[in-house]
Amino acid sequence: MKRRLIVVPLIRRADGRYLLIKMPGHRGVFPGQWGLPGGGVEEGERIEDALRREVREELQLDLLTMEPLYFKGEVHEKLQPTGERQTMYMVFLIYACTTDGRDPVINEEFDAYDWVAPDELDRYDMNDATRITLHQVGVLATPLAPNASHSGPPRSSA
Repeated sequence: MKRRLIVVPLIRRADGRYLLIKMPGHRGVFPGQWGLPGGGVEEGERIEDALRREVREELQLDLLTMEPLYFKGEVHEKLQPTGERQTMYMVFLIYACTTDGRDPVINEEFDAYDWVAPDELDRYDMNDATRITLHQVGVLATPLAPNASHSGPPRSSA
């Protein structure tokens, strides 16, 4: 089984809102669901450099702060743009991050983004890994998904 090291920024704005992104329905580990941005560490790349690169590539934002929170390993199936499914073991490195507060400009990897207050998170159809992460860092009261009804109003910059 393929193994992948994934950096995940939990980006918090000064007003206490967190950045969520929505994956397109036809690709990714969590197709069609809201979650946290992030991506793989390349061969020979330092972890913090990978975190900065992923945030720049995906969101066109620069990180001001990065604080390691915890890591976890999970097996997930990734849906490739070709429709192929690939099972892999992913080690997620979760970081608390801040930026200058600008809105992101998302790339083609995402359908939408939103800055969400902690008391609004349950309205979003978040993937289980994001729910668990937000619960473990004390942002979300329960990792169990209620009847999420929010698929918008997404902000799109594509």
